[in-house]
Amino acid sequence: MKRLSAQEIRDSFKSYFAERGHLVFPSASLVPHDDPTLLWINAGMAPLKPYFDGREIPERARIVSVQKCIRTNDIENVGYTARHQTMFEMLGNFSFGDYFKRDAIRWAWGYLTEVLELEPERLYATVHHEDQEAYDIWHQEIGLPKERIVLGDEDNFWEIGEGPCGPCSEIYYDRGREFGCGSPDCKPGCDCDRFLEIWNLVFTQFNKEPDGSYTPLPKKNIDTGMGLERIASVLQGVPNNFETDLFRPIIAEAERVAGVPYGVDAGRDVHFKIIADHLRTVVFAVGDGVLPGNEGRSYIIRRLLRRAVRSGRKLGVERPFLHELAPAVAEAMGVEYPEVAEKLEFIQRVVRTEEERFLETLSEGEALLQETLERLAAQGDRVLSGQDAFRLYDTFGFPIDLTEEIAREHGISVDRDGFQRALDAQRERARAARQTAEGMNSERGVLETLTVESRFVGYDQLVTDSRVIALVQGTDAVEAVGEGEEADLLLDVTPFYAESGGQLADRGRIVGDGVEAEVLDVKKAPHGQHLHHVRVVRGRLTAGQAVRAQVDEAWRKDVIKNHTATHLLHKALREVLGDHVAQAGSLVADTRLRFDFSHFGPLTREELAEVERRVNDAIWRDEVVEIFETDLEDAKAMGAMALFGEKYGKRVRVVKAGEYSIELCGGCHVPRTGVIGLFQIVSETGIGSGVRRIEAVTGRWAYQYVREREALIERVADLYKVPAGELVNRVERALEETRQLERELESAKARLSRGVAAQLAEQVQDVGGIPVVAAIVPDTDMDGLRIIVDELGDRLPSHVVVLGTAGGGKVQLVAAVSKDLQQRKLHAGQIVKQVAQLTGGGGGGRPDLAQAGGRDADKLPGAIAKVAEIVRQGAGILPTEAK
Repeated sequence: MKRLSAQEIRDSFKSYFAERGHLVFPSASLVPHDDPTLLWINAGMAPLKPYFDGREIPERARIVSVQKCIRTNDIENVGYTARHQTMFEMLGNFSFGDYFKRDAIRWAWGYLTEVLELEPERLYATVHHEDQEAYDIWHQEIGLPKERIVLGDEDNFWEIGEGPCGPCSEIYYDRGREFGCGSPDCKPGCDCDRFLEIWNLVFTQFNKEPDGSYTPLPKKNIDTGMGLERIASVLQGVPNNFETDLFRPIIAEAERVAGVPYGVDAGRDVHFKIIADHLRTVVFAVGDGVLPGNEGRSYIIRRLLRRAVRSGRKLGVERPFLHELAPAVAEAMGVEYPEVAEKLEFIQRVVRTEEERFLETLSEGEALLQETLERLAAQGDRVLSGQDAFRLYDTFGFPIDLTEEIAREHGISVDRDGFQRALDAQRERARAARQTAEGMNSERGVLETLTVESRFVGYDQLVTDSRVIALVQGTDAVEAVGEGEEADLLLDVTPFYAESGGQLADRGRIVGDGVEAEVLDVKKAPHGQHLHHVRVVRGRLTAGQAVRAQVDEAWRKDVIKNHTATHLLHKALREVLGDHVAQAGSLVADTRLRFDFSHFGPLTREELAEVERRVNDAIWRDEVVEIFETDLEDAKAMGAMALFGEKYGKRVRVVKAGEYSIELCGGCHVPRTGVIGLFQIVSETGIGSGVRRIEAVTGRWAYQYVREREALIERVADLYKVPAGELVNRVERALEETRQLERELESAKARLSRGVAAQLAEQVQDVGGIPVVAAIVPDTDMDGLRIIVDELGDRLPSHVVVLGTAGGGKVQLVAAVSKDLQQRKLHAGQIVKQVAQLTGGGGGGRPDLAQAGGRDADKLPGAIAKVAEIVRQGAGILPTEAK
């Protein structure tokens, strides 16, 4: 075995295939060109896709390349395993309708054993279990012993959705028993480190159709790939990819900067590997024009940079340092990729700017996350909510993967789905903001200059005598708004609550001399004033006008019942489920409340009933709801619950419902719990990993909900003609009667199927000694066809059966082949696929049993008539042999 550098491997690979007529194709950019299906170039063949699907004709039918690639689906594994990387290089040779399996296998073997001088006895091959051609080439032509050829299934068939696909053959290198698991059955594919996959040869010979069927390609292609990092680890005699000359120079620079050695502490080594891998990827991506950001590729680069920064901190480096390591990347890779060295100054500037920006917020965010995780762990909670993770991302720039990694170190998972929902919601708000950009800009532009006080008194008053101190309409501050028009306004004093903390804004009216306006919404203005969005329904509203502001009392009463009930619900959930329960979002409206909370699974009926009972008990105790301000530390000492991520000042507002619930809250509440009247849970669902949602109603809406349920029960009782008290027994009896009827129906179907099978067994065709049954079975479905096929299998030990039925213009087909006839190369999946194609459809399945569908029922008789011919061709029977 030769000991070669990475560059020597690249050069020798390209030279070997260039000598065999291959055009040397330079590495394409990491950013796909004119291919919206890919985020990154993720395989050696990706830049050549137009050649594979025939959109373009290559300059030469044979190509060889060394292609830089990025895959980021396993970022969290980088540094912890021997092989995971985000950027890697693929050595590939490709054929477009030129050579096929024989040359691809011979040349792969020749390069490995003759050029690299790998010991032939250490090489193994895997082939797809149906690919006899590849097996014979390996065994009979290459001379690989049977015991070193492993048959595979789906792992040896390459496909990505619809399009070109085919079987593949992998080449493994045996690194020696010292790397193995010790099992006598250890072979390629084992999870241990003994057998290392170094090359994959894909024989693209089929096209996967939209219906899932496979059709032969008119021109067969070759797509191979050998990972440079893996083969380098073999040739350089090192245990993992990070010990090769592709990474070691970068790690050496990191050792110098950190002042600590690599290879002494395994835990510390993880961070050296993360730095080397992620920086290499970032340097190449920035060189290809991808800058750190919050969307798509840019966000991935930001994630990698920030993960590397944190690894630097784990090594004791508190300052920006990654940019200092970039020259080591350029030096290690520069011969093959001179563009990195050419753009090095720009790359370093981008990296340093991103490092500095992240370090400004990292310490504060990390401390907050650390505190939160410790609190969750102390409470026994194992899930950080998506909202909490999103606040870290939004406020401190924490990538979600970094939050997950830190949380994982504490044994805590993150609600990734909840985070994604929050991120999507933010993007939707951003899109909406862009759509109304001019209005928003003018609103803020005008309101930014208005620092006049607008006092909110709505905790205690629902009606105030006020004055309009600003009117904003369209793109300008205005003096007046006419009837039918909408505008935003500020009042010097207002009773209207602005939407906040999940509580919806108040509704109501603003009335003045000869004018009336409807308050549609209330938001916070730039300086904290309550900004009222109104529609003038009568008269003319003017700036400076004296008005009476009046909240819709019925609306407010309904809202505050739901808000206080939300606090009681939070407390009840913690009592029933445990202190790990934490609020993850809420909605307080007039007709309902919605409460999201952290919990690991659905609530049982008994748990829901107990939560509901406890909330109602707190309501019926009719305890006083106290609301007061105090210092934050005093509030915490009282046990007041605060929401992670909320920003609280030194003075906070505390809402205490009797002796039951105490929370920090800026919303509106009932004076006594008894005012809520009644609390009813409407639903409990999961909305993400570790996050549940309860929807509930209170007061008159709860009464309405109960009455609707009662009416439903009464209606069902009337249908069954029994009193409501006897309804359960009557329904149970009806269900048992239905089950009995279903059993009788299934029995009848089975008897019918046996009768049909008996008739069909007498219609066997002899096709060259092969018993064939091909028939249309009317008035049945796919299940019925399968039952009849099973019955025929019992009656005919040796058989090929193809049955079809039609309904609603569609065709359904089932095929079966007995085991003895499978040895004659008859395959149920291939047979049914050919029959289905005659009806405008497709399908497939196992050699013994398969099913398919078609779109043209009129063609079913003709398709069934073709079964004998399909069987004859599949078994290689000459027409004269058929009887």
